[in-house]
Amino acid sequence: MLTEVMIEDDRWQAVGLAALAERAAEATLAHLGLAPGDWEISVLGCDDARIAVLNDDFRDKPQPTNVLSWPSEERGADRPGACPDLPEAGPDPALGDIAIAYETCAREAEAGDKPLGDHVTHLIVHAVLHLLGYDHIRDQDATLMEATEVAILGKLGVGDPY
Repeated sequence: MLTEVMIEDDRWQAVGLAALAERAAEATLAHLGLAPGDWEISVLGCDDARIAVLNDDFRDKPQPTNVLSWPSEERGADRPGACPDLPEAGPDPALGDIAIAYETCAREAEAGDKPLGDHVTHLIVHAVLHLLGYDHIRDQDATLMEATEVAILGKLGVGDPY
């Protein structure tokens, strides 16, 4: 398995977080030409209270957010709008860690009139791209990241979230 999912909030069981995370992560790596079997990603299915603590600890933002990611190493692109250098398979298969918060995701899905599973799939694709060095701080990087997300989600049968 590419993803190792730890569930802290049981509501994630009903959503099928483990299957959604595996499918989204596999599709993301395959789209970029990486063999999913060469890598490992840890995913934490938590609640807003837990992700608020993580967001405060790591980003100095003491409020909940939908998803957080921690890459195992820095992989960002050198130039705005350029694709990041992808990792090469080796003895350490860890790409990084992801945490996703139930209440925020459910609220966003409802507000956007999207199926929760589709929204979670989008957020996992988004987080895996962050693990691989994609970002959305600079406009050119955001354009690349969003286009990559839309292409991956299209292959999964999920509509354009933007």
